[in-house]
Amino acid sequence: MSDFLSSSFWNQRYVDGSTGWDLGKVSPPIKAYIDQLENKELKILIPGAGNGHEAAYLHSCGFTDVHVLDFAPLAIESFLKENPTFPSEHTHAVNFFEFEGTFDLILEQTLFCAIDPSLRSSYAEQASSLLRNGGKLVGVLFNREFESGPPFGGNKMEYVKTFAPHFSSVSMKECYNSIEPRMGTELFILLEK
Repeated sequence: MSDFLSSSFWNQRYVDGSTGWDLGKVSPPIKAYIDQLENKELKILIPGAGNGHEAAYLHSCGFTDVHVLDFAPLAIESFLKENPTFPSEHTHAVNFFEFEGTFDLILEQTLFCAIDPSLRSSYAEQASSLLRNGGKLVGVLFNREFESGPPFGGNKMEYVKTFAPHFSSVSMKECYNSIEPRMGTELFILLEK
């Protein structure tokens, strides 16, 4: 098993402060999506939440059923320390592939690019299984390649092929509102079960 498939690998990244994927704020494409949501009772899962900027933002906007999941227990501990009013029962220090539940919305920010590409079909299947019928997987994927990973890149054609068997509707468009260093290298995805 590769190191990056273990919780200890990711925990150590937080210990070392090696969290280069963390923007320090909500990803602008995801924030724009959140800002148009009206139903504050949506049951939302953020897998691979890390420092949980999206979850903290949702919570501050009055969303009442937001769940964060991360493989690294230290990420969850740190998130709760920074967000003391967030319900601790809505935090899950577990492997995404072993998690169970039913959600209206899954927000994807950095988990998909962190897992081994051989697991991407399993990711699509698991995300679909966690969504109610009509539920959505929404977020940002890299539209570029990397020399090594994580992060692991990819492209729209590859992603459509991965997700189409598990979702009834697959939409992927180049982000118009990425942060400057990522401009032109991200796809906004909206997949419906």
